[in-house]
Amino acid sequence: MQTSNKTAKQIYLDLKNKPTRKRFGFGRKAALINIDPQKAYTRTDLFDTAYETDPNQLVYINSLSERFRKLAWPVVWTHVAYMDSAEDAGIWGTRTDTPDSLQNIKFDSQRSEFDDRLDIDHNKDVVYLKKMPSAFFETPLQSLLVWHQVDTLILTGGSTSGCIRATGVDSLSRGYRTIVAEECVADKHESYHYANLTDLSLKYCDVLDTDEVIQWLDKQLAIRE
Repeated sequence: MQTSNKTAKQIYLDLKNKPTRKRFGFGRKAALINIDPQKAYTRTDLFDTAYETDPNQLVYINSLSERFRKLAWPVVWTHVAYMDSAEDAGIWGTRTDTPDSLQNIKFDSQRSEFDDRLDIDHNKDVVYLKKMPSAFFETPLQSLLVWHQVDTLILTGGSTSGCIRATGVDSLSRGYRTIVAEECVADKHESYHYANLTDLSLKYCDVLDTDEVIQWLDKQLAIRE
């Protein structure tokens, strides 16, 4: 095992500045998967479970979503919420039981609501309730992607070390080119955040600046004009 005195952020930036792996690259058609940008995780002024990495994260997510709609490509939002009994959280809900615990994000609670700063088009976008880390697990996401003949997924939301990572691994496992928009993902601590960006970059996904993703989308829009 290699050792280092560098921080997780320094290791990630070294990799970003000098990549050691070939990119998977963009494909022909993408879907945008916005993972759990709900108040429990975005409203740092309200909840101890919330986190912020880039202060413009939600602005970027809105910008990406707007472009996807113009292309008539899928925009998907996921969120988590659980029954009063928490039985739908399964074993995941047995580790703690405090007001901040995952299984205590209840239906119709403020913690379950999407952040008010998000622009969600309920006539065009797809909203999925999920119970486990991956956006694929027991949701109709795979069927939606097959219907739209998508070959590329763009991931945003949180947390980088949890649901982003789980969705990224599942996405690769299903044969999708998978891109994490860096400024659009966040985590509770920079160590977890950057360590997982490094690992995702080396194994499962392309981690790209959001501006590069926007430029690619703008190019697709220009081709259609």
